[in-house]
Amino acid sequence: MHQSAADPPPRVLHLAQPVDGGVARVVLDLTRAQLAAGVQVTAACPGGALAAGLRELGADVRDWRAGRSPGPALPGEVRRLAHLIAEVRPALVHAHSAKAGLAARLAVRGRVPTVFQPHAWSFEAVGGLTAAVALRWERWGARWADRVVCVSEAERTTGLRAGVHAAYAVIPNGIDTLRFAPAHPPAPRSADGTGPLVVCVGRLCRQKGQDVLLRAWQDVVGVLPRARLVLVGDGPDRATLEQRAHPSVEFAGAVDDVVPWYRAADLVVLPSRWEGMALAPLEALGCGRPVVLTDVDGARESLPAALAARCLVPPEDPVALAGTVVGLLSDPRSLAELGDRGRRHVLATHDVRLTAERVAALYRELLGRTPAAHTETAQPVPSERRESIHS
Repeated sequence: MHQSAADPPPRVLHLAQPVDGGVARVVLDLTRAQLAAGVQVTAACPGGALAAGLRELGADVRDWRAGRSPGPALPGEVRRLAHLIAEVRPALVHAHSAKAGLAARLAVRGRVPTVFQPHAWSFEAVGGLTAAVALRWERWGARWADRVVCVSEAERTTGLRAGVHAAYAVIPNGIDTLRFAPAHPPAPRSADGTGPLVVCVGRLCRQKGQDVLLRAWQDVVGVLPRARLVLVGDGPDRATLEQRAHPSVEFAGAVDDVVPWYRAADLVVLPSRWEGMALAPLEALGCGRPVVLTDVDGARESLPAALAARCLVPPEDPVALAGTVVGLLSDPRSLAELGDRGRRHVLATHDVRLTAERVAALYRELLGRTPAAHTETAQPVPSERRESIHS
């Protein structure tokens, strides 16, 4: 599809479920950049804060009623989506996360250029029979994605090792480095004299590993009794986590603006069990705060070498996590140096404007195909060709 000077700009349909957390932030950031570039953007999602944010940006927002997990309602969700796509007539569909990726590929089946962005693989989030079914679907459904966009090389490698042979593009996550920036003047560390502050930002759920952090925290306060931990976010595991928490742990809940929490922290920790590339560490680094992460997909790629050497721990290892947190909190000079290096790294490699440019280049590539070429690539592509495409 080649656009002449008289042609209207292409219409992109973003499809999202869930409507909160990192997925929502990625959709909002891409929509903002695409609207500024003159792209016509329609977004379909099940309401929530994402829909409200998209309307504020000026996007055309459609209600797509869909639950977060697959189940008996899936056929109806796919039918509703197919009708919506017929009304919108997008030039390209960009589906975000497992549920939207499932429904979009079933509804479109290669008839419209389709981008699927897992934001971490569905089969990592579950176990047993459910994981086997999710993996089988991802292997089968890859034929209906013109590109599978991974946010890290590690996420792509996880897909390949699992047998998901697809036309991959690797486009690292980015953040708004103007919003996520250090305070001016810099906020003094532990200014109220109550001890070092550790902050964890993320949905309170098994993926993010706050239960591991709470187990580690018992050892941290054993060495640093004045240390404080704040969990920022909400989710299904909140009640259970509150029951296990040490008195020095505060639950801040969901907040409209996480920047003040990053800036107040001496250290930001995200002990995830799995990721593609988490946004919270990039946001913390953008604010000049050092981080401690579990060495899951995307973590090593999101850090400069100095932080990767000192700030990565194995997943589900509270002893290693506690040791690293105590070591860093006991060395304020290193904290400041690592935070400064992290900020420079994010500016150079994880600015959301760079991410948006890479996505735009991918769209141009897909929309530049002739109809015949697109029809051909809607069929399975030999794995040696499909696995070699990167952005």
